[in-house]
Amino acid sequence: MTSLASVTLEVADPASAETFYHTAFGHVPQVRLRAGEEPTSGFRGFTLTLTVSQPSTVEGFMESALAAGATTLKPATKSLWGFGGVVQAPDGTIWQIATSTKKNTGPATREYDEVVLLLGVEDVKATKEFYVGRGLTVRKSYGSKYVDFVAEAGTVTLGLYKRRALAKVAGVPADGTGSHRIVLGGTAGPFTDPDGFAWETAPLAAEA
Repeated sequence: MTSLASVTLEVADPASAETFYHTAFGHVPQVRLRAGEEPTSGFRGFTLTLTVSQPSTVEGFMESALAAGATTLKPATKSLWGFGGVVQAPDGTIWQIATSTKKNTGPATREYDEVVLLLGVEDVKATKEFYVGRGLTVRKSYGSKYVDFVAEAGTVTLGLYKRRALAKVAGVPADGTGSHRIVLGGTAGPFTDPDGFAWETAPLAAEA
């Protein structure tokens, strides 16, 4: 089974970005950084999400991210599906911090349950079939609106959303041009998907 082992963010200043992420979120081994200055503007077509256990942990991560230099795109609040907020890192990456739980059941922690990469795509069904052809296994599918794939423990959960819908979730305009500034690392070898997201060969953490 093909897995998304890691995501690499291409940033102008890797040292500053590393300081930000360590301060904001702690150690997230699935997320890597490297220098990259390809032109980009507006929405880059993806979001990263940390899913956590309860609202107080969402708030804690939001606070530490803002203190480290992030900006708020959507403040943490309750919704139909749970509780969450959205911030933008200094390097431009959009992060959602979310939980499906609306009530706290214990003290806040600095732990996350899952890293999720949502790609904003033009045709969810077609891109789903593309990824199935590359060895990914569908976990949930809601027609032309959303799909996500099975993820092994310690890897990144990959989901597909309509681009405009994902931009709305993130709280930004959908328009954007240039590089996505992200490279996906997986076990299926190098390729580029229909929306221009590039993959490179990367071992699972246990194999690295």
